Amino acid sequence: MKQASLTINVPFFDVDAMQVVWHGHYIKYIEMARSELLRTFDYDYPTMEANGHLWPIVDLRLKYVASATYGQDIRVTATLAEWEHRLKMNYEIRCVDTGELLTKATSVQVAVCKNTKEMLFESPDIVFEKLGVTRS
Repeated sequence: MKQASLTINVPFFDVDAMQVVWHGHYIKYIEMARSELLRTFDYDYPTMEANGHLWPIVDLRLKYVASATYGQDIRVTATLAEWEHRLKMNYEIRCVDTGELLTKATSVQVAVCKNTKEMLFESPDIVFEKLGVTRS
């Protein structure tokens, strides 16, 4: 199971007047973790496009459990859950100091042919090659 994490110190420009992270910024944080995860198997967005595929997000779900606040160190972890037909990733955002769960999320991306804009119903072979697994 592929996984990647990064630590973010919540910046002032991400918080509201109560010094709580605005809900939309969590999406940015999981996007950062997703890119980090994709780089672990050399399949970040430029590589996807160079291989003729686009991978739009078709489903994104977040569950806000507790608030992150200004100056807090948070750890964002992305885990690759599915890759055969789509890229499904699970995320957790936790407080670095306490380990408290702040947010859980999932995202689903599907492969689209860059030239035809048609959705593929299976992940392209390059995904399996990059992951070092065989198609079942």
